[in-house]
Amino acid sequence: MDCIDKVTKHLRLVFGDVTLGVHGAFQEKKFDYIFSYVTGGPESFVINGMEWLYRTPRPTFWRALTDNDRGSRFHLKSGMWLSADMFLNCVNIAVAVDGTEIPFPCAPENNKYTGDEMARILEITYTYETITQPAAKVTVSYLVNGTGETQVTVHYHGNKDLPELPVFGMRFLMPTCADRFVYEGLSGETYPDRKAGGVPGIHEVEGLPVTPYLVPQDCGMHMDTKWVKIYRSTTLDNRIRKAKPCAVRFSAGEGTFAFSCLPYTASELENATHIEELPPERRTVLCVYGAVRGVGGINSWGIDVEPEYHIDAGKDIVYSFWIS
Repeated sequence: MDCIDKVTKHLRLVFGDVTLGVHGAFQEKKFDYIFSYVTGGPESFVINGMEWLYRTPRPTFWRALTDNDRGSRFHLKSGMWLSADMFLNCVNIAVAVDGTEIPFPCAPENNKYTGDEMARILEITYTYETITQPAAKVTVSYLVNGTGETQVTVHYHGNKDLPELPVFGMRFLMPTCADRFVYEGLSGETYPDRKAGGVPGIHEVEGLPVTPYLVPQDCGMHMDTKWVKIYRSTTLDNRIRKAKPCAVRFSAGEGTFAFSCLPYTASELENATHIEELPPERRTVLCVYGAVRGVGGINSWGIDVEPEYHIDAGKDIVYSFWIS
């Protein structure tokens, strides 16, 4: 975005023993971000006093099985991606300040810093390995500029010896349920092979609706999205609880992305055999996808998704988006 070139030295960096703090203010926005070396990603995004992270965002490889997936036995062919979605190993972290990589600033290297270092941009890159056999590598970089905007670049490195992917993206867990979300893209629920009925435009969705299937399964996908804005007015802060409605926006870097915004993770949906077994709605689970497998639907007794709607795990997947 243009703002990178217009802002100089507005970021204050705090190099802790196991975290890197990024603090700043721009116009009417104050932001405080914490990137963890222990959890392998950001663990706090506070904007104007509102916390937007409940857990560290991680790459996601799994969507809850649909009836068609079960009928085609997709889970038996690609089930290792479910374990990869749950357990991921962060194997390297790199930090660059104003475009120059610095020695990894954990203790005792961080002792040379004062806590008042200023920067124009900060980039921190996490490298992950999956627990699949063989392993796959994923890199995720967060580039923060002086306006507080963060560019997230996600790169899955293909491995031809792995089975097809259900999805590939990033999962963000927010502390409380969203009031609503607004997005620019196709109306309604859409998938790569289910887009013909979607109408391009700006659409608003109240709450976090879950399709009431008898057996919970993947739902709420939105393809060809330019941006999505999540609104929340509740927090986990006992001093506030009910806050002034705030919003965070996820915007496509180039082209579009797919997303789902639900009160459940894929594993929570997967674990329920009937809809009444789903847990109470407590969080917002936003997944921003760079690749989504089709859902099929020719029948639910064995026919697979059409070939053009598969995700080849042997090919690289690279995409980016902005958080603002």
